[in-house]
Amino acid sequence: MRGAAGDTMTSMRHLALHLGVAGLLVALAAAASGAAPPPLQPFASSGSAPLAPWRVLGLPHQHKSFTRFTVTTLDGHQALRVEADSSYGLLVHTLHENPVPRYLSWLWRVDELNPDVDLRRRSGEDSALKVCVLWDMAIDRVPFLERQILRVARATSDVPLPAASVCYVWDAHLPVGTQLDSPFTHRLRFIVLRSADDALHQWAAERRDIGADFQALFGHETSSLPALIGVAVGADADNTHGHSLGYAAQMVLE
Repeated sequence: MRGAAGDTMTSMRHLALHLGVAGLLVALAAAASGAAPPPLQPFASSGSAPLAPWRVLGLPHQHKSFTRFTVTTLDGHQALRVEADSSYGLLVHTLHENPVPRYLSWLWRVDELNPDVDLRRRSGEDSALKVCVLWDMAIDRVPFLERQILRVARATSDVPLPAASVCYVWDAHLPVGTQLDSPFTHRLRFIVLRSADDALHQWAAERRDIGADFQALFGHETSSLPALIGVAVGADADNTHGHSLGYAAQMVLE
């Protein structure tokens, strides 16, 4: 019994850690004026930190280092430089898009992979570069046990926590096409789009049908597509205590 309770508390804590950023997105959207939120904006001009509405966020009460986000020019692209060094952080853009845009497209490249990453294990659950889509799925569509954990987590948080996040990752080991849940929480799910077999130091273009990807990962829980509440770019190396470097550019919702 003690072990089950401990697992539940661990799940609650990591749910808050991994979805706290997405929950803050909801709070930011709710606090906005009646005007519609802006569309997905460029990161900034070269040589500066990313500009609003992009915002760097971390874990609740984060004491560890933050992943570093700066804007630079690389191969003619205005690019976001993302460097993780035993750190955690996401660069997030608040949205409240319903109906949902069909596609999210972007360019990305990785110059340094973290060889210790293993998304199947908690101790290895880091990423050299990820692009995340955050969904406002209704809690009554969440499976019973996870729903109770989510409700308790929401009751102890000062921001609402959404129930579904999809992260596209450039991974060091898993084959392209791998789909899996985070070992910390089933509310966060990954799709591997690029791997160590893809060339480093070179740009790669992506264009994802985000609604179709949501249905592929969460469609057994709900038949309807929820509102899109945010897009995020990130990298983390806090579990492996490693280092990675990547870039993203030209993010567009279509």
